[in-house]
Amino acid sequence: MAKAVTLDKKKFNEVLNSGKTVLVDFWAEWCGPCKMIAPTVEELAVEFDNKAVVGKVDVDSNPELSAQYGIRSIPALMIFKDGKLVDRMVGVQPKSVLKTKLEANL
Repeated sequence: MAKAVTLDKKKFNEVLNSGKTVLVDFWAEWCGPCKMIAPTVEELAVEFDNKAVVGKVDVDSNPELSAQYGIRSIPALMIFKDGKLVDRMVGVQPKSVLKTKLEANL
């Protein structure tokens, strides 16, 4: 069963260069809204297995990635295609919105 991939700087760059569409959830353990959206992110990892990569970046453990992408509020969700940022959302998003945006970038 697919799971969201835990990303650090090295793994993040590998995933971005994988040739697949990537959904990244920037989150933190202490963040209530992050905990609310976590099950949705995991469901998308299962649904998009072999079609897209779904990953999670802990902002406390990866401050350089957070700074690089201008993360000021979490959860922050970003979609990358061909290694380039194509969509960005802040706050809890409905699964339908995330799914539609991911499908549009496959």
